[in-house]
Amino acid sequence: MFAASGEELIKVCKENNINLAEYAIRVEMENSDMSREEILEKMKKSLLVMKHSAEEGMNNEVYSVSGLIGGDAYKLRKYLETGKNLTGDIMVKAMARAISCSEVNASMGKIVAAPTAGSCGILPAVIITAAEKLNKGEEEMINALCTASAVGMIIARNATLAGAEGGCQAECGSAAAMASAAVVEMMGGTPEMALNAGAIVIKNILGLVCDPVAGLVEVPCAKRNFAGAVSALTTADLVMAGVMSKIPFDDTVSAMYKIGRSMPAELRETALGGCATTNRGIILSKKILGENN
Repeated sequence: MFAASGEELIKVCKENNINLAEYAIRVEMENSDMSREEILEKMKKSLLVMKHSAEEGMNNEVYSVSGLIGGDAYKLRKYLETGKNLTGDIMVKAMARAISCSEVNASMGKIVAAPTAGSCGILPAVIITAAEKLNKGEEEMINALCTASAVGMIIARNATLAGAEGGCQAECGSAAAMASAAVVEMMGGTPEMALNAGAIVIKNILGLVCDPVAGLVEVPCAKRNFAGAVSALTTADLVMAGVMSKIPFDDTVSAMYKIGRSMPAELRETALGGCATTNRGIILSKKILGENN
């Protein structure tokens, strides 16, 4: 039953009259010793961790061990309370939750790497915020995580989820694609529509490098999490309005992989290029690593 591509995934879902969430559950049941109930319970535990990491930084000023980032999710929460935001409560909440997860991760707190620690804020922020807006409960949120898993499996099989191999497009790009697809299905979209959302998200993030200052998953990683969350949510609306991707999901995944393999090592998590080697990036790196000369 395991699909090797997005095209095959859509075909399997149509033939069995199931959605992406159900597909992911059935595949997990086939490839593990777990029952449906055990799988959903395990996903529920992941959701609870996501909820905590998404709220912790909003309610408290959480700082990274290095001191490089922190307090931003709290600032966004306080800003939201002023009622003066431009993009609306949904977007600001999603931004705050995404950054909160990144801050919790950098403070050595507990997060869910979905699909990676560097992109851990995108899926929680999108799923939690969308469910809140759409009045969806825990069951729907768990199903959304299963949907995201189905999309993540296809990306992992045909490309990469690692920044060290494919740049940040492979981390935040994959996370945002998974999240957007999940929201589309949460809103009643078909598997084909969900993968269209994933395709559009990936197209819009192609070429994003991985350039962490001092080699830490903090700068510019945290800000890229909120950007990925916003992209996922806006793309879900785009697709639900009837807009489709001209480039199929499988082609965008292939393009992402080829671009990642073409990137020099300096732009793939080595901290030898991009933001990491800017004037301020070097200053921050030396301060963190205790290199004064």
